[in-house]
Amino acid sequence: MPQPSPDTVPRPSDAREPSHAGEGARAVFGNGTAHSRDQHRCLAAAYDPVTLPRLAAAGVGPGWRCLEVGAGGGSIARWLADRVAPGGSVLATDLDPRGLVTGPGLESAALDVAHDPLPEGAYDLVVGRLVLQHVPSRDTVLRKLVRALKPGGLLQIDEIDASYEPPLLTPNPQAEALYVRFLQAKTAALRAAGSDPNWARKAPAAMRAAGLTALDVHLHIGVRHAQDPGLGLQLNHTRNLRDRLKDQGMTDDDLERVRDLMRDPSFRAASSVFYSVQGRRPAEERP
Repeated sequence: MPQPSPDTVPRPSDAREPSHAGEGARAVFGNGTAHSRDQHRCLAAAYDPVTLPRLAAAGVGPGWRCLEVGAGGGSIARWLADRVAPGGSVLATDLDPRGLVTGPGLESAALDVAHDPLPEGAYDLVVGRLVLQHVPSRDTVLRKLVRALKPGGLLQIDEIDASYEPPLLTPNPQAEALYVRFLQAKTAALRAAGSDPNWARKAPAAMRAAGLTALDVHLHIGVRHAQDPGLGLQLNHTRNLRDRLKDQGMTDDDLERVRDLMRDPSFRAASSVFYSVQGRRPAEERP
């Protein structure tokens, strides 16, 4: 098995400034914005209940060597560090990892997954959540992540398909139309930045094409309401993406009315479809 070269192992986060070259839409949700902490809180509350049980069911445990790309607020990495102890290790990477908490068995590093190298055959687990849809070169990056796995290693990719998340209960037709217009503006803003908000549905086939076997696909959809962290994430985006939404025709008045709608206790909307896809690098590969 090839051993990681010191020149290809991502360095600890205090060893260099984060790379920002060519990150595409990842910059839209950077970790240094005024709203990033709230976004990370909502992401963890909305999606950890799906992501973490999937990892547990796959057998992640003591001694595993793990890599997370796009670690964001670090909730997955912290869970993994507890799970793989004793003897395991977790490297949490992000374009800007300076807010990530480190500890026993848990390190962080700056990584532009689209451009920076990774060691090959190094990890028992590679996990990325809501990352590849934001990387225009996602198929190339996916192959890089597969190569970073040890033979038999596990890749888990969690993404959303935002093509289906309609309003279900609104006070009136005007409010329904406004929410739909917000969703359309958000999709257009992300596409303009290089993202594919619907890529999740392509993930299983893309992972198989990248050489993974034993593909396992899990889908989750829910109902959004005023107390739901998924709707809290949408509320966050009315501020986090304000300028980009205005570029797509929304006004500040529109955005304030959307916020009021999301705070309405009677409002209901379907969530986007959350895909959690696992696959393994073959234990034996053809030369």
